[in-house]
Amino acid sequence: MLSRRKVSRRQSLSRVHDEKREKNGSEGQATDSVKEFQDQDNGDEQYVEHQRNKIIRHAGKKRWRDSRRFIFMLGAFLGLMIPFYFGASHVHSNNKDYFDNLMNFGSVKDYIDDWKEILPDGVTSFITDWQTNFPYSSSMEDLSQNFAVGRRLISDMEIKAKHPVIMIPGVISTGIESWGVLGDDECDSAPHFRKRLWGSFYMLRTMVLDKACWLKHLMLDPESGLDPPNFTLRAAQGFESTDYFMAGYWIWNKVIQNLGAIGYDPNTMTTASYDWRLAYLDLELRDRYFSKLKEQIEMFHELTKEKVVLVGHSMGSQIVFYFLKWVEAEGKYYGNGGKDWVDNHIDSFVNVAGTLLGAPKAVPALISGEMKDTIQLNAFAMYGLEKFFSRKERLQLLQTWGGIPSMLPKGGDLIWGNMTYSSEDSQHNNTDTFGNFIRFERQSKDVQNNLTMLNAIDLVMRLSPTWLQERIRDQYSYDYAQTVDELKQNELHHSHWSNPLEVPLPNAPNMKIYCIYGVHNPTERAYVYREQNTNSSLNYTIDYESERPVFFTEGDGTVPVITHAMCHKWGEGKSPYNPGGSKVKIVEIKHQPDRFDIRGGAKSAEHVDILGSAELNEYILKIASGHGDEISPRYISNMTEWIKEINFPF
Repeated sequence: MLSRRKVSRRQSLSRVHDEKREKNGSEGQATDSVKEFQDQDNGDEQYVEHQRNKIIRHAGKKRWRDSRRFIFMLGAFLGLMIPFYFGASHVHSNNKDYFDNLMNFGSVKDYIDDWKEILPDGVTSFITDWQTNFPYSSSMEDLSQNFAVGRRLISDMEIKAKHPVIMIPGVISTGIESWGVLGDDECDSAPHFRKRLWGSFYMLRTMVLDKACWLKHLMLDPESGLDPPNFTLRAAQGFESTDYFMAGYWIWNKVIQNLGAIGYDPNTMTTASYDWRLAYLDLELRDRYFSKLKEQIEMFHELTKEKVVLVGHSMGSQIVFYFLKWVEAEGKYYGNGGKDWVDNHIDSFVNVAGTLLGAPKAVPALISGEMKDTIQLNAFAMYGLEKFFSRKERLQLLQTWGGIPSMLPKGGDLIWGNMTYSSEDSQHNNTDTFGNFIRFERQSKDVQNNLTMLNAIDLVMRLSPTWLQERIRDQYSYDYAQTVDELKQNELHHSHWSNPLEVPLPNAPNMKIYCIYGVHNPTERAYVYREQNTNSSLNYTIDYESERPVFFTEGDGTVPVITHAMCHKWGEGKSPYNPGGSKVKIVEIKHQPDRFDIRGGAKSAEHVDILGSAELNEYILKIASGHGDEISPRYISNMTEWIKEINFPF
């Protein structure tokens, strides 16, 4: 009888156990079963002990499987992070110790956040636990953390939003989307509709899997400089267009976060993204870009009763300067705003790592398609262009982009030196001058002599297709005005508006100018070239077999410091270059990268990474909040001495 009762109890418990398992899962089995057995007759102790032993063995197996899953997820995580590292280290290839970058878990966290939505649930669960439990510093002293600069300024100065802010990004840093649905027989545009063909991992995937179609989309029509037939690309819009180039690689995100921390929102700040492939006036002809920018400024001014702060980075600073001339000029496709428009609407022009006088790297880009170090932004994008496209393909692509020639250096021998002298030579004790911009160590049939900067631009013109030569002549100029009358006459035509040596600032005595840029980061300045023994149309290339194929100077890693000469000249006060006597402050930021941070940390002054610099973010917030007067000028380089040696006409 007792035996039957035991069997009955066991059968009953078995049914309960099955029901519990279906309801609560297998992991609830151990607890529920033990509890039920403990409520039974003491005569079942042996059976209970047997079940306990099974549970212990089961738990041991579970722990082993958990550890294996942990190892798998850790391996998957490291597998994702290693490519990020190699990409970032490519950007910072001048620094030998960047392998240690992976140790900065606070920085790595930024990369993880952007991947969480596309990773498997098991991996994202592990990442969330790791982020929650890992004791990285969130101290306000760690100014690379999100919102840190804004929060500190609120605490220290109680600053708040005042002037509306418009951010203008640099070359290739705005995402570009496909809006076409036609294409041609070899390349259908419909699958790419609203996909980012520049500035995303989708870009890299398309580069690899469908290179010919990607090129057809990205190239502009050679003759018109606008969209080719059946292919339509447009700049992405909104903050998302420039806050990240692709997942994990921020551009304006730090600035936007810190502005948000002191009270800015879409009613008081915006990003004026643009299709950087287009020549400047073509931005107006196709997209009405400058008209929209003018309307946005006027709307902000009307809404807030405050003047606007324009923040331009890299080529974005050239766009701002061009706009300041365009908006007051009279004529078809010009702004027609009147001579007082700038003074009435613009509080400050913040020039961040600007290329007002161009960048030498643009010359090899247009001579021989050299891009790895010429357009330095994102390692993944440059890796794709270098590995999957020949130099000939890259050059053909670049030659259709009318915005690239705007980056060619301006000022000729005046700024960049001649064959015997450059103002930069004194700091470096060169045995040869930087003015000897392109040298030929081997005999060349077509080029018998070395080239100054102006000679090199002549070579770019000679090697360019006819349609590109005509576009450059219509859109840009690279010399300098030698009389005041010439300065004034140049204001009448848009081809001079990207060259501050040929047109003056607007007569805006109340507008303030801030020039903020990095120094102490070796920057390309001159090159050794050779002629190729080939039937290819690509006749010249940098001579990497030379003992020293590239010469470096003072700068931010992309732009030499001498390109900021115009800021220093403006800063001398009222002159033909600065007729309104606009106040100018210059701040040089020493490049002090954190060797444990992939992007250089809060003290980086590298050309792109400076947008994450705590010091720069502090300056932007002070200017926007009306505290720009509290910013002190700082000179670290020899620019003040070099400016004295440059024989400006005025």
